[in-house]
Amino acid sequence: MLPLDPIFKAYDVRGSVPDQLDAEVCRAVGSAFARFTRAPRVVVARDMRESGRPLSEAFIDGAASEGATVTDLGLASTDLLYFASGRLDAPAAMFTASHNPARYNGIKMCRAGASPVGQDTGLGEIKAMAGASRGNGAAARGRVEHADLLDEYAAHVRSFVDVDALAPLRVVADTANGMGGLVVPSVMAPLPFELEILFPELDGNFPNHPADPIQAENLVDLNRRVLATGANVGLAFDGDADRVFLVDEQAQPLSGSLTTALVARAMLEKHPGATILYNLICSKAVPEVIEENGGVPVRTRVGHSFIKAVMAETGAVFGGEHSGHYYFRDNYRADSGLIAAVIVLELLSTSGQPLSELRRPFERYADSGEINTEVPDPARVVESIAAELGSVSGPSLDRTDGLTVDWGDWWFNIRPSNTEPLLRLNLEAPTPSARDDHVAEILSMIDRAAGDTAGAGPTHRRES
Repeated sequence: MLPLDPIFKAYDVRGSVPDQLDAEVCRAVGSAFARFTRAPRVVVARDMRESGRPLSEAFIDGAASEGATVTDLGLASTDLLYFASGRLDAPAAMFTASHNPARYNGIKMCRAGASPVGQDTGLGEIKAMAGASRGNGAAARGRVEHADLLDEYAAHVRSFVDVDALAPLRVVADTANGMGGLVVPSVMAPLPFELEILFPELDGNFPNHPADPIQAENLVDLNRRVLATGANVGLAFDGDADRVFLVDEQAQPLSGSLTTALVARAMLEKHPGATILYNLICSKAVPEVIEENGGVPVRTRVGHSFIKAVMAETGAVFGGEHSGHYYFRDNYRADSGLIAAVIVLELLSTSGQPLSELRRPFERYADSGEINTEVPDPARVVESIAAELGSVSGPSLDRTDGLTVDWGDWWFNIRPSNTEPLLRLNLEAPTPSARDDHVAEILSMIDRAAGDTAGAGPTHRRES
């Protein structure tokens, strides 16, 4: 039996190489994926990690052994793979560990049309198939073909904006030696921007800094260069380039909620009255902005599989997450940081305002960022706090995803991590001082509920 439990997560497969994830495991998963999808074609791509080629080749071998034709895209960003899945109407697998360190790799999978595969939408079945057998094999082995969809993908990204309306902005993009170094130049080349890319070389060892833009310390180089060059905006991409975070011309970062509000307003200008999704840890400013601009806000759970499902149910044109994932109906309901980026660049071009001013109307509250606490039993802590606050008059309690408690002028959400023994806290209040007071209050509740009696307390780590 293959040791699959540690690497099959809620949304993908991920583990350290080679002790958790190796060629044997990837071959078994490739075979299982082909049998699960029963599709005549499977699309595969990889990011720049050194382990990506041998692991993806093993996956391809497993899928081909089941008779599937495999289209190998080679190096690609995750959103390019999603585009290929939609464009070719085929299930697909992306080899990436996103922002994780170099020793990790993983597999993000989707059905045809970029439809999500997660724990409740097929990942469990794939795990069972991969663990139960080596596959049945097919009478005729499938062939392996190679395809390059980069130019077609880049044109697709540009189709979301009016290219003629774009102004000659100065843009700095930090691709952190990740896949943005491949896709960002391809998308931006025909556009009237003065583009500078930091660390464009594809290097899965991440020699300059981790490809994790949600961490402030990884924005230092970008911030410095934006100020030094007088750039209009900075763009920071993660390792597989499906997420983006922005900094304004004053090198001040925009949260995922703020970017969601900006993109939502822009999408509603093009799609009046449309439905827009936002996840439940986004700022309250997001649904306010959607309603003020004539849209219909719909709140969702955290996670791409939930958002894509609600997008399909509601016909929403756009959805945003505080974590920097942005989903578009006309992108096969998949997420793309680059599409979000070019939409903000169009907004900057047409507004005539610097980003520091454009953002100001949406900065209505003070948020905590995500604070993670390692506790032995996160679910028990959530239940304990829910029971304690359930007896208090005043707040409303929502169990959609973990526990959301809303007092009207401030709120918080706590929810267990899907992959680690962590409890994630997000909190928003009217002012920074109120935010800090409430954060201290809730962290104290978490400590008590976690059963701390030694006095030292759990470690609380701010992630964003």
